[in-house]
Parts: sequence; structure tokens; C-alpha cells
Amino acid sequence: MNAAVATSVFGVFMVLTVALGLAAARGRGSGGGLADWSVGGRSLGTVFIWVLMAGEGYTSFSYLGAAGWGYNHGAPVLYVIAYMSCGYAIGYVVGPTLWAYARRHGLVSITDMVAHRYGRPWLGTAVAVLATVCLLPYIQLQITGMGVVVSTISYGAISLNWGYFLAFAVTTGFVVVSGLRGSAWVSVLKDVLVIVTLGFLAVYVPVHYFDGYGPFLDRLVAEKPQWLTFTGHGGSGLNGTWFATTSFLNSLTVVIFPTTVAGYLGARSADALRRNAVLLPFYNVLLFVPMLLGMAALFVVPSLTGAGSNLALFKLVVDSLPAWAVGLVGVAAALSSIVPMAVFMLVIGTMWGRSVLGRVPALSGRPQRQRLAAQAVVVASGALALVLTYTAPNTLVRLSLISYEGMAQLVPMVLLGLVWRKLTLWGAVSGLVAGGTLVCVLVFTGRDPLWGVNAGLLALAVNLAVALAVSWLGPRPADPRPDEEVLARDPGPDTPAEPAPVRRR
Repeated sequence: MNAAVATSVFGVFMVLTVALGLAAARGRGSGGGLADWSVGGRSLGTVFIWVLMAGEGYTSFSYLGAAGWGYNHGAPVLYVIAYMSCGYAIGYVVGPTLWAYARRHGLVSITDMVAHRYGRPWLGTAVAVLATVCLLPYIQLQITGMGVVVSTISYGAISLNWGYFLAFAVTTGFVVVSGLRGSAWVSVLKDVLVIVTLGFLAVYVPVHYFDGYGPFLDRLVAEKPQWLTFTGHGGSGLNGTWFATTSFLNSLTVVIFPTTVAGYLGARSADALRRNAVLLPFYNVLLFVPMLLGMAALFVVPSLTGAGSNLALFKLVVDSLPAWAVGLVGVAAALSSIVPMAVFMLVIGTMWGRSVLGRVPALSGRPQRQRLAAQAVVVASGALALVLTYTAPNTLVRLSLISYEGMAQLVPMVLLGLVWRKLTLWGAVSGLVAGGTLVCVLVFTGRDPLWGVNAGLLALAVNLAVALAVSWLGPRPADPRPDEEVLARDPGPDTPAEPAPVRRR
């Protein structure tokens, strides 16, 4: 009976999710170009940008991984709140700058930006391949996360494999048709459910199991004090140096992460992005809930080990709530997988539709055909992640170890390159190769962190040093374009929105 009730609640909301996502495309037809599909026609206001970018940051990790980290280690998991909040502060400047640059030149992705900045279309292709390798593991992680959620809240009635397929089918169902606008609409439903369910659990769990926060925290301090300090429980090596270096690296990386950039480019104005950067940190308060509840689960289900610790929050939910409430919490967690997965797939499709397949003569300069190509890539990338989830999950799991630290190596090429003309093509490429190679060596040989420092930050330092050295001492490719054509600028608070130009080839 419990399984039927919870599954029915979940099923109703999944149908609503697809319907809402498809409704976002109503009245817009299917003839729009790539920009209309991939960045919402650059028309999203503050509210839609806020829910969309909050949706990207609040993934299945927030329900599963954050609670699991809290259960296993404790305090080190706070790095997520630290880096996201710092990233929003950096995004206050970076977001409007990238938005203005893309709008001025008719660009739709980060790969477009590097190709335009350095005047080399092949560089956009190379970055698209690198970003795809780094993003595919995130799609697989969201598929896995939703599968675990669906199987758990259905009391085992729905298998993991069917949960994986549902994640793929629901996400593909609306993102192919509606693009970024559909993801934004679904984010509204997702954020309402996340705020309601986590707000309820933040009050309910401590009262139900411990008679309030006071007794819970007193017991935590008395019995599990190591969970409240660095390096946390278990000798993880996640000390204060790791916390600071990881938070710093990730705060730089998140502002140029392809999915974040997609959110920037979908905005109606630079001011919408500035308001969004001010509002987003408030959403981070919710992240404390799964972290604390993960530590609360130490006293309720003390025997969780390995990957089972990721279910710490849901063990409390299934154990104490009626089936309809379990289904509702499951929907919120599932949507926390679906929304970011939709944006990951959308970004991969956009990069390939413009920077890779868009260079094919039959597609070049034809936005509608590029859109169709991008939609095909969305389906292909999701299907690939789904197949690998079934057949070789460890392949993408190993790649996920370098995803964020690998993407960090694009920071000099993008952020420095767009404001400093003297960073040359070969300087940026040499730095990227050096940093990418070092981060792979350190991570795959088990030297992350090294001397307590995040390996990605060490690689980024080498990346920057090589990029500067090659730019100063190496060849300087001729580029007759003026600075105004190549470099980005902060549009300023009073700059009127510029119409996106028509790209001519």
C-alpha cells in the first residue's frame, strides 16, 4: 500500500513536469534558431534566471551526497556552501560581462566565446570535446541519483534500472522541445517543492527524533565531536587547507562552468544577472538541511556504510513519514536531478550544434539546422550516459574525479583571455594542456589533495604560469581586429540592452 501511494504521487508529478516543460514552448513554434532554443531567446527575467541557476546548483547531490558527506565526515561538506556563495559574488561581475560579450557577437556558449576571442574555430571544437568529457559524468550522476531516489521512495517497487530510464525519458521529453526555457519553467516547480520539503524536514526530523535542535546538537557535541571539526571523521585529509583551496578553486570554476554560462546568456539584461547574484546565496541556506540531517542519521541509522551513506536523509524520511509525504520528498529530490541534467544535456547539444557540427557546410550559417543537430546531440549524450550507467558505471565515475578540476583549467583561457589582449592563442592552449595534464596525473595517482592543497589549484597555478610565459616569450599570431571586437567589457548598470546581431558568414 505504501509503495502504491508514494509511486502514484511521484507519477503524477512526473507527468506534470513533462507537461510544464512542453508548455514552455507553446506559441513559439519549432522554427526558431539555435539561440531561441539554447539560451531562451535571451529573454529570461530575474525570477526565471534565479530558479534556473539555483536549479543547476541544487542537484541530487544536495539530497544524497550532502547528507552522505555529513554522515561520513561532517564539517568538510560545508565547502559546498562556501564555494557557491563566493562564486555568486564573482558572478556579479563575470555574469554581466559574459552576457554582454555573447549578446554583442551573437554567441550562444562558452565554446563560441573562446573561438571568437582567439579567432580559431577549431579551438571552440576542442573546448567542446573537453567540456563534454567533463559534463557526461554529471549526467550519469544525476541519472544514478534519480534511480536511487525512485527506488527508495517506492519502497523497492521500482527498480534502479527503471529509475535510471525514467530520469532519461522525463528529461529528454521536454528539453529537446523547449530547451533552456523549459528547464526554467520546470525549475519553478522544483524550487517550490525543494523549499517546502526541506523547510519541513528541517523542523520535523530534530523534533521527531531528538525533541528539538538543542538536544540533537548537545548529543552531537557529546558523542560525535570529530564530525564538527576539520578534517572531519575518518582521517579523510580534508583539512582547513583543503577546504580553503577547494572553495577558492571551485568559486572561480563555477562562474565559467558551461551550464552556469548558459544561465548567464539566457538573461534578458545584465541587471537581471546582478540581482540574481545577490539573491542566489539565500538559496544556499537550504543546503544546511541535508548536511545536518545526514549527521542526525548517525544516531538513527548508525550502520550505513559505503554508498549506502548517501541514503542517510531518505532513511529518515521513509522511516518516519507517511507514504504520500515520502512521495512528495522523492519528487523534490528527483526534480533536483532532472533540472541540472536537462541543462547539462542542453549545453552539450548547444556546443556541438554550433562549434562542432555547425562547421559542417550543410549546417554553417543555418540556425534552424544547427538547432536540429543540437537536439539530436542532446538525445545522444543522454542515451550514452544512460547506457554507460547500465553497462560500465565506473567509467564515468572515474572521469567525474577530474570533472570540476579539469574545467578549472579553462579559467585563464576564458576569464583572463577576455580582458587581457596579450594572452595569446598558444599561451592559452599551452597553459590548458599543462594544467590538464598535471591534474590528471595528480588525481589518477591518488595525490589529490597534495600537501593538503586541492590538486586542481596546483594545476591551475602551473596553467597560468605556462600561459603567461608562452604569451610573453612565444609567437604572437597576427590578429588585426581591434580590442573592442575581441575583449569583453562590463556593460555597467546603465547600459541599455543591445539587440543580438545577426551573424553573417
